Amino acid sequence: MLDPAERMSVDELRALQLERLQWTLRHAYDNVPHYRQKFDAHGVHPDDCRELADIAKFPTTTKADLRETYPFGMFAVPRERVNRIHASSGTTGRPTVVGYTAGDIDRWSSLVARSIRAAGGRPGHRIHVAYGYGLFTGGLGAHYGAEKLGATAIPMSGGMTPRQVQLIRDFEPEVIMLTPSYMLTLLDEFDRQGVDPRESSLRIGIFGAEPWTEQMRREIEERAGIHAVDIYGLSEVMGPGVSQECVESKDGLHIWEDHFLPEIVDPLDGDGRGTPLPDGEEGELLFTSLTKEALPIIRYRTRDLTTLLPGTARPSMRRMAKITGRSDDMIILRGVNVFPTQIEEIVLRTPGLAPHFQLVLTTEGRMDALAVRVEARQGVGTQERAAAAAALQREIKERVGVTCVCEVVDPDTLERSVGKLQRLQDRRGT
Repeated sequence: MLDPAERMSVDELRALQLERLQWTLRHAYDNVPHYRQKFDAHGVHPDDCRELADIAKFPTTTKADLRETYPFGMFAVPRERVNRIHASSGTTGRPTVVGYTAGDIDRWSSLVARSIRAAGGRPGHRIHVAYGYGLFTGGLGAHYGAEKLGATAIPMSGGMTPRQVQLIRDFEPEVIMLTPSYMLTLLDEFDRQGVDPRESSLRIGIFGAEPWTEQMRREIEERAGIHAVDIYGLSEVMGPGVSQECVESKDGLHIWEDHFLPEIVDPLDGDGRGTPLPDGEEGELLFTSLTKEALPIIRYRTRDLTTLLPGTARPSMRRMAKITGRSDDMIILRGVNVFPTQIEEIVLRTPGLAPHFQLVLTTEGRMDALAVRVEARQGVGTQERAAAAAALQREIKERVGVTCVCEVVDPDTLERSVGKLQRLQDRRGT
């Protein structure tokens, strides 16, 4: 059975969103000094929101805001009401810290349960959770959602790859939740153990936490014999379960708009408000939370690039297309914009190449240079590797518009990922 919100008409949903948006703006303004100062500085007040389009009047929120108020300055409830704290890894600066009330955790769990069900999971299924546990929201978010659904959570976390495969064989889960790049690592381990992953109990894979392509979906589905569907979330907005791809359509992620208001803005607009773009145009994704108590988030700049589309499997809920990249991982190489996902698409359709690759940026003289290092598939010989490298270099030049050096290396040479994959090594200036 679908949740009542999933069966709402568009008019019912928009009315609910407006009511919740007005509450959120007031809640943030009254209880978070940082928001009050930003609203006042931009000459806007919660009472100025009379329709959903008025959200564009309000300033955006970025990671810098959360880091400036580190650790608890964005919380909108007394400390004793914060039931749990999560945080980002903080690899590029101070971590971003988020808090949850008991009500926040219950809503989050329900949304992840809704997401798992949309992916094809059902009460009674066993769900192998290979997202990392801890301050990262992935593991515990998936875990609580599985339990809320009435499924059996298997809290494996990341790492110990041979043991992951052994427990999948022993515990026979129907569903697995992890990053798509780590799923490829698990499939390689199945092969190493001489086990056909298509004969495992797995039927559904729910993949998120990093951009991935349709080519990677096909690779995973063909090798594993499962349905591979996308889940989206980020800790600053809630965690996994902000939007979910439905298994019956696999045509983009339906945003749970009863809890999150999405926008698309020009990613190059840094005036503090962001220039809205109409549905159907690609740009940077913004989210405003509608029901969060501990940390309301107003027009959060995700840096993810996508497009808003009409709903299909959930008609009243808009879809977001697969993330094509991030505005902050875009490489500008000799005037050409390059995203790692563009390279991935070409790698995956080049015969003889495995889906494990790295992009290495260096400086040659005064110019930036790009090298692509990619693993050969098992059994691919020297001549085939040379042909694959030449084909890859040619396709990147023709389809992406940049000249690079391509190196095909031995299988199992490049570092494997157990979490979010870091495709890019920037060695410029070193």
